[in-house]
Amino acid sequence: MTGLSQIILGAFLLSIVHASIPNHWIPLVALSKAEKWSERLTLGITAISGFAHTLSTIIIGIIVGFLGYKLSGSYSFIVGVIAPGILILLGSVYLVLSIRANKHHHHHHHSHEINIDEVKKRTTKAIILTLTISMFFSPCLEIEAYFFVASRIGWDGIIAVSVIYTFITIAGMLLLVWLGMKGVKKIKSHFLEHHEKTITGVLLIILGVTGYFIA
Repeated sequence: MTGLSQIILGAFLLSIVHASIPNHWIPLVALSKAEKWSERLTLGITAISGFAHTLSTIIIGIIVGFLGYKLSGSYSFIVGVIAPGILILLGSVYLVLSIRANKHHHHHHHSHEINIDEVKKRTTKAIILTLTISMFFSPCLEIEAYFFVASRIGWDGIIAVSVIYTFITIAGMLLLVWLGMKGVKKIKSHFLEHHEKTITGVLLIILGVTGYFIA
Protein backbone atom coordinates (compact mmCIF):
# COMPACT_ATOMS: atom_id res chain seq x y z
CA MET A 1 0.00 0.00 0.00
CA THR A 2 1.41 3.41 -0.99
CA GLY A 3 1.72 6.39 1.32
CA LEU A 4 -1.18 8.18 -0.36
CA SER A 5 -3.35 5.05 -0.13
CA GLN A 6 -2.69 4.82 3.61
CA ILE A 7 -3.51 8.49 4.06
CA ILE A 8 -6.77 8.08 2.13
CA LEU A 9 -7.77 4.97 4.10
CA GLY A 10 -7.00 6.66 7.42
CA ALA A 11 -8.92 9.80 6.49
CA PHE A 12 -11.87 7.67 5.36
CA LEU A 13 -12.01 5.69 8.63
CA LEU A 14 -11.65 8.77 10.85
CA SER A 15 -14.31 10.59 8.87
CA ILE A 16 -16.79 7.72 9.15
CA VAL A 17 -16.38 7.55 12.93
CA HIS A 18 -16.63 11.32 13.15
CA ALA A 19 -19.78 11.59 11.01
CA SER A 20 -21.47 8.79 12.98
CA ILE A 21 -21.16 10.49 16.37
CA PRO A 22 -24.77 10.72 17.65
CA ASN A 23 -24.44 14.33 18.78
CA HIS A 24 -23.76 15.32 15.18
CA TRP A 25 -27.14 14.20 13.90
CA ILE A 26 -29.60 13.21 16.67
CA PRO A 27 -30.14 16.87 17.76
CA LEU A 28 -31.02 17.72 14.16
CA VAL A 29 -33.60 14.93 14.05
CA ALA A 30 -35.05 16.11 17.37
CA LEU A 31 -35.20 19.72 16.21
CA SER A 32 -36.82 18.67 12.96
CA LYS A 33 -39.63 16.91 14.84
CA ALA A 34 -40.03 19.69 17.42
CA GLU A 35 -40.15 22.45 14.80
CA LYS A 36 -42.12 20.33 12.30
CA TRP A 37 -39.58 20.97 9.55
CA SER A 38 -39.99 19.38 6.16
CA GLU A 39 -37.54 16.70 5.10
CA ARG A 40 -36.02 19.04 2.53
CA LEU A 41 -35.50 21.84 5.06
CA THR A 42 -34.02 19.47 7.65
CA LEU A 43 -31.52 18.01 5.20
CA GLY A 44 -30.66 21.50 3.97
CA ILE A 45 -29.93 22.67 7.53
CA THR A 46 -27.92 19.49 8.12
CA ALA A 47 -25.83 20.18 5.01
CA ILE A 48 -25.22 23.79 6.04
CA SER A 49 -24.17 22.95 9.61
CA GLY A 50 -22.07 20.03 8.40
CA PHE A 51 -20.31 22.20 5.84
CA ALA A 52 -19.62 24.89 8.46
CA HIS A 53 -18.05 22.25 10.69
CA THR A 54 -15.86 20.81 7.95
CA LEU A 55 -14.89 24.27 6.67
CA SER A 56 -13.31 25.42 9.93
CA THR A 57 -11.62 22.05 10.38
CA ILE A 58 -10.15 22.16 6.88
CA ILE A 59 -8.96 25.78 7.22
CA ILE A 60 -7.01 24.91 10.35
CA GLY A 61 -5.99 21.56 8.89
CA ILE A 62 -4.50 23.13 5.77
CA ILE A 63 -2.49 25.54 7.92
CA VAL A 64 -1.26 22.62 10.06
CA GLY A 65 -0.54 20.58 6.92
CA PHE A 66 1.31 23.46 5.29
CA LEU A 67 3.55 23.84 8.32
CA GLY A 68 4.24 20.12 8.26
CA TYR A 69 4.93 20.25 4.53
CA LYS A 70 7.42 23.10 4.95
CA LEU A 71 9.15 21.24 7.77
CA SER A 72 9.33 17.95 5.90
CA GLY A 73 12.00 19.20 3.51
CA SER A 74 14.55 20.06 6.17
CA TYR A 75 13.32 18.20 9.22
CA SER A 76 12.07 14.83 8.08
CA PHE A 77 12.38 13.58 11.66
CA ILE A 78 9.59 15.93 12.76
CA VAL A 79 7.09 14.81 10.13
CA GLY A 80 8.28 11.21 9.88
CA VAL A 81 8.57 10.45 13.60
CA ILE A 82 6.96 13.19 15.64
CA ALA A 83 3.79 13.43 13.51
CA PRO A 84 2.79 9.75 13.90
CA GLY A 85 3.78 10.08 17.55
CA ILE A 86 1.23 12.88 17.92
CA LEU A 87 -1.50 10.54 16.67
CA ILE A 88 -0.43 7.82 19.12
CA LEU A 89 -0.34 10.33 21.99
CA LEU A 90 -3.73 11.77 21.05
CA GLY A 91 -5.16 8.27 20.73
CA SER A 92 -3.82 7.38 24.18
CA VAL A 93 -5.46 10.50 25.63
CA TYR A 94 -8.79 9.45 24.11
CA LEU A 95 -8.45 5.98 25.63
CA VAL A 96 -7.63 7.38 29.08
CA LEU A 97 -10.62 9.71 28.92
CA SER A 98 -12.82 6.81 27.86
CA ILE A 99 -11.61 4.59 30.69
CA ARG A 100 -12.14 7.36 33.24
CA ALA A 101 -15.63 8.08 31.92
CA ASN A 102 -16.60 4.40 32.03
CA LYS A 103 -15.10 3.99 35.50
CA HIS A 104 -17.18 6.82 36.90
CA HIS A 105 -20.23 5.89 34.78
CA HIS A 106 -20.47 9.38 33.41
CA HIS A 107 -22.67 10.04 30.39
CA HIS A 108 -20.53 10.90 27.40
CA HIS A 109 -20.80 14.40 25.97
CA HIS A 110 -19.07 15.16 22.70
CA SER A 111 -17.52 18.58 22.15
CA HIS A 112 -19.95 19.26 19.31
CA GLU A 113 -23.08 18.53 21.36
CA ILE A 114 -26.00 20.86 20.68
CA ASN A 115 -28.28 22.09 23.45
CA ILE A 116 -31.66 21.24 21.92
CA ASP A 117 -33.80 22.99 24.52
CA GLU A 118 -31.82 26.18 24.09
CA VAL A 119 -31.83 26.12 20.30
CA LYS A 120 -35.43 25.11 19.60
CA LYS A 121 -36.81 28.21 21.32
CA ARG A 122 -35.54 30.32 18.44
CA THR A 123 -36.88 30.96 14.95
CA THR A 124 -35.80 28.79 12.03
CA LYS A 125 -33.35 31.40 10.74
CA ALA A 126 -31.93 31.83 14.23
CA ILE A 127 -31.63 28.05 14.59
CA ILE A 128 -29.72 27.78 11.32
CA LEU A 129 -27.38 30.59 12.37
CA THR A 130 -26.87 29.09 15.82
CA LEU A 131 -26.11 25.63 14.47
CA THR A 132 -23.77 27.01 11.80
CA ILE A 133 -21.80 29.11 14.28
CA SER A 134 -21.70 26.27 16.82
CA MET A 135 -20.39 23.77 14.28
CA PHE A 136 -17.93 26.24 12.73
CA PHE A 137 -16.27 26.93 16.07
CA SER A 138 -15.89 23.26 16.99
CA PRO A 139 -13.27 21.87 14.60
CA CYS A 140 -12.35 18.19 14.78
CA LEU A 141 -9.11 17.73 16.76
CA GLU A 142 -8.25 14.23 15.55
CA ILE A 143 -8.50 15.25 11.90
CA GLU A 144 -6.34 18.33 12.55
CA ALA A 145 -3.58 16.05 13.82
CA TYR A 146 -4.01 13.81 10.79
CA PHE A 147 -3.39 16.74 8.43
CA PHE A 148 0.11 17.00 9.90
CA VAL A 149 0.75 13.34 9.15
CA ALA A 150 -0.70 13.68 5.64
CA SER A 151 1.66 16.57 4.92
CA ARG A 152 4.54 14.11 4.85
CA ILE A 153 3.62 13.16 1.29
CA GLY A 154 2.94 16.75 0.26
CA TRP A 155 -0.12 18.56 -1.03
CA ASP A 156 -1.61 15.35 -2.43
CA GLY A 157 -2.06 14.10 1.12
CA ILE A 158 -3.43 17.40 2.43
CA ILE A 159 -5.94 17.71 -0.41
CA ALA A 160 -6.98 14.06 -0.11
CA VAL A 161 -7.76 14.43 3.60
CA SER A 162 -9.68 17.68 2.96
CA VAL A 163 -11.86 16.20 0.22
CA ILE A 164 -12.55 12.89 1.97
CA TYR A 165 -13.29 14.50 5.33
CA THR A 166 -15.71 17.01 3.79
CA PHE A 167 -17.58 14.48 1.68
CA ILE A 168 -17.84 11.69 4.28
CA THR A 169 -18.80 14.01 7.15
CA ILE A 170 -21.58 15.81 5.28
CA ALA A 171 -22.82 12.67 3.49
CA GLY A 172 -22.78 10.70 6.74
CA MET A 173 -24.72 13.36 8.63
CA LEU A 174 -27.29 13.63 5.83
CA LEU A 175 -27.77 9.86 5.71
CA LEU A 176 -28.17 9.47 9.47
CA VAL A 177 -30.51 12.45 9.79
CA TRP A 178 -32.60 11.10 6.92
CA LEU A 179 -32.77 7.64 8.51
CA GLY A 180 -33.66 9.24 11.83
CA MET A 181 -36.49 11.21 10.22
CA LYS A 182 -37.80 8.01 8.67
CA GLY A 183 -38.08 6.57 12.14
CA VAL A 184 -35.37 3.97 11.74
CA LYS A 185 -34.96 2.50 15.22
CA LYS A 186 -32.27 0.01 14.39
CA ILE A 187 -29.46 2.59 14.26
CA LYS A 188 -27.17 1.48 17.06
CA SER A 189 -26.19 4.96 18.22
CA HIS A 190 -26.04 4.04 21.91
CA PHE A 191 -22.87 1.96 21.57
CA LEU A 192 -21.02 4.63 19.60
CA GLU A 193 -22.28 7.37 21.91
CA HIS A 194 -20.63 5.69 24.90
CA HIS A 195 -17.58 4.27 23.15
CA GLU A 196 -16.73 6.98 20.61
CA LYS A 197 -13.58 7.99 22.52
CA THR A 198 -12.41 4.37 22.70
CA ILE A 199 -13.00 3.76 18.99
CA THR A 200 -11.33 7.04 18.04
CA GLY A 201 -8.41 6.40 20.37
CA VAL A 202 -7.71 2.91 19.03
CA LEU A 203 -8.01 4.15 15.44
CA LEU A 204 -5.61 7.06 16.06
CA ILE A 205 -3.03 4.75 17.63
CA ILE A 206 -3.28 2.32 14.70
CA LEU A 207 -2.91 5.19 12.21
CA GLY A 208 0.02 6.56 14.20
CA VAL A 209 1.84 3.23 14.15
CA THR A 210 1.21 2.72 10.42
CA GLY A 211 2.31 6.31 9.86
CA TYR A 212 5.90 5.26 10.55
CA PHE A 213 5.77 3.06 7.47
CA ILE A 214 4.29 5.56 5.03
CA ALA A 215 6.54 5.83 2.02
